[in-house]
Amino acid sequence: MAKKLAVIGAGLMGSGIAQVSAQAGWDVVLRDITDEALRRGTDGIRASYDKFVAKGKLSAEEAGAALDRITTTTDLDAASDADIVVEAVFERIDVKREIFRTLDGLVKDEAVLASNTSAIPITKIAAATERPERVVGTHFFSPVPMMQLCELVRGHKTSDETLAAAREFAEGVGKTCIVVNRDVAGFVTTRLISALVVEAAKLHESGVATAEDIDTACRLGFGHAMGPLATADLTGVDILLHATENIYTESQDEKFAPPELMRRMVDAGDIGRKSGRGFYRY
Repeated sequence: MAKKLAVIGAGLMGSGIAQVSAQAGWDVVLRDITDEALRRGTDGIRASYDKFVAKGKLSAEEAGAALDRITTTTDLDAASDADIVVEAVFERIDVKREIFRTLDGLVKDEAVLASNTSAIPITKIAAATERPERVVGTHFFSPVPMMQLCELVRGHKTSDETLAAAREFAEGVGKTCIVVNRDVAGFVTTRLISALVVEAAKLHESGVATAEDIDTACRLGFGHAMGPLATADLTGVDILLHATENIYTESQDEKFAPPELMRRMVDAGDIGRKSGRGFYRY
């Protein structure tokens, strides 16, 4: 019998997690608050499967079967019989805690409650439930169908059994996992990229070097696939600003204090590829 996954949030991350999970054989229910959000999410999944079929990485039959394993809903109660629930909503702790508080009263006792957060401590999210030992971080990377990494994050009370179930799930959908044993804000990956983006933005802001030259230095000097400012544009300057602010608020470490330039870019709507302009024009 196929296991059931509930994904809460049908945005880029949630739909990506639903896509790779359905492809791996999970029965997936994708939940969002509006039918329009669900339509955008499933349209994105369908388009992504079509690309894999066109490239010969997936047969049309496999793509069709995977799509058939995904159902959509605006009802959170649909998560009640899920084996694993992955929350993938906006990076606001109050929103996440409210979802986890509600899920705690809905899902079966043995269900794993996972958050796709990139920066918020899992312990703070888990504290909204009566089962903090069943809560874990499963931080996937965008775009989920292409990126190989999943960062598994232990909260203060996450059990070994829960961590093992999260690893089995993530590896089963094709990811390589790292484990964060102490859920400091930003974990491993977001702390690293935030520190790099903040310093790169400060160098650019103060006129030390152009965005292009800073990124070229990281690509050719350090072997990075993409420079930090191009990465910010791809991820969304707004998303990275928010994550960096979360880390700074939690740690009070000055290296995570975002520069004025990033704040003004977000104020102006220059948030990267999705707006047509960030550190670069698109």
